[in-house]
Amino acid sequence: MLVIFLIPSFLFPLGDASLPLVINTWPFKDATAAAWNTLQSGGSVLDAVEKGCAQCEIDQCDGTVGYGGSPDETGETTLDAMIMNGDTIEVGAVANLRRIKNAIGVARAVMERSEHTFLAGESASVFAENMGFIAEDLTTDKSLNIFAEWLKGNCQPNYRKNVIPDPSKHCGPYKPITTLQQDNRTSHINIHSHDTIGMIAIDQAGHVAAATSTNGLRHKVPGRVGDSPIIGAGAYADSSAGAAAATGDGDVMMRFLPSYLAVEQMRAGADPTTACKMAISRIKRHYSEFFGAIICANTTGHYGAACNKAPSLSTFHYMVADSASDTPLLKSVNCF
Repeated sequence: MLVIFLIPSFLFPLGDASLPLVINTWPFKDATAAAWNTLQSGGSVLDAVEKGCAQCEIDQCDGTVGYGGSPDETGETTLDAMIMNGDTIEVGAVANLRRIKNAIGVARAVMERSEHTFLAGESASVFAENMGFIAEDLTTDKSLNIFAEWLKGNCQPNYRKNVIPDPSKHCGPYKPITTLQQDNRTSHINIHSHDTIGMIAIDQAGHVAAATSTNGLRHKVPGRVGDSPIIGAGAYADSSAGAAAATGDGDVMMRFLPSYLAVEQMRAGADPTTACKMAISRIKRHYSEFFGAIICANTTGHYGAACNKAPSLSTFHYMVADSASDTPLLKSVNCF
């Protein structure tokens, strides 16, 4: 049985420096344990982040990772994932993946079994099947019920604008209006609808890897891709500096490449907490109430996190496992 302890981040503002290290977004402790156990048993950092994210896909973490969650406007669940090797700067990513439950495994296959970086849509699913991944239905009774309730509620919330009929009151099909209008609706993103797992692993020798996995945004427009599989947005890793991973309103956050920015800040000498805050501040200047958070770790084993204070997010929780504790610890940071 896993035991976790909640430790306020202000007690250790930089994070205790201890390698190896696993850190991931949200209180997904089984994912942390899977990654940590992989490292402890001799696996590589790539193995660790893959195993950690795959555990979340199996567990359907918060309904926002893996199959059976976040149905789109047609009721279908699709998956996004990314994995990055900090030693070689190789990346594998997939988006809008259908029929395949192990999205992070497919992302790694893209990296290791093709010369490409990113595959999307039906072609990504065919690639996965050719690589031996099993095709399965990603729909469950739960996702069907979510979709049915959404239809009963006149398709609210949805992410359409400048269309008719009025998307704030009606379902589609939609057609564009002639004159573009300012959309004054508040963001629909909240802690209950979009909890991407982002994970970082660093071994004793300083090798770094990062990965993400998500089923995207609930009720998204079919084909929508968020920040999670976007290199430098959802995550970024460079063994000469460190790694970062983000979570939240991907449609906003991807515009700023916060994970890449945080890693570059650490390369320039910023500690992980400061680097995380700088990445969040960059977005905050343009979108003051966006929903989002980021975790950062450097190659010495220091780590940190930051989040934007929003109506549905005042404190951000994340998981850490390192040689100092040898067990997953739940940590928190107050948003600013």
